[in-house]
Amino acid sequence: MKIVGLSGSKVGSKTRTAMDYTVKELEEQYPDMEVTLIDLAEYEMQFSDGRNYREYEGDTKYVAETIMEADAIIIGTPIFQASIPATLKNIFDLLPEKAFRDKVVSMLVTAGSPKHYLIVEQQLKPILSYMKAQVVQTYVFIEEKDFYRKEIVNDDIIFRIQRLVEDTVVLTETYTNIRKAKEEEYGF
Repeated sequence: MKIVGLSGSKVGSKTRTAMDYTVKELEEQYPDMEVTLIDLAEYEMQFSDGRNYREYEGDTKYVAETIMEADAIIIGTPIFQASIPATLKNIFDLLPEKAFRDKVVSMLVTAGSPKHYLIVEQQLKPILSYMKAQVVQTYVFIEEKDFYRKEIVNDDIIFRIQRLVEDTVVLTETYTNIRKAKEEEYGF
């Protein structure tokens, strides 16, 4: 199983910190899984211009193809100005309309205000649903007060990250088994 952790911003450190915790948990609990962390701050991404994602070059092609090859994606995003960052939206624009069909997608969000959970509900989940993702309904919402010197200091957040990882893997395995059983019904 291939899982991609996507840190969806070019600025700030909190989302990357949370994604590092998440990837570490994945690697410790599920060592047989292929886990890749993509931090968009480390890549030079082109803006989407409507081409097929395979037609891009360099970092843009690598990021898009890595996401498309994944069985599950854990998206980490900050909330800026009551919205997801443009870098994350650009990823969605680069991919095909049904890019997340047969993929499980879970979310981890960092925000400065407790009201920003609405962005997940009103912006991010609808985009993922439109792109045919099997969305893990619970997500991890982390506020600024939960960080101190690039460390998560709230034990409840650590517990919720552990649960998010478990839910993502269990849901991915479940959907994989359902698809296999359905395909076996056809008998060819």
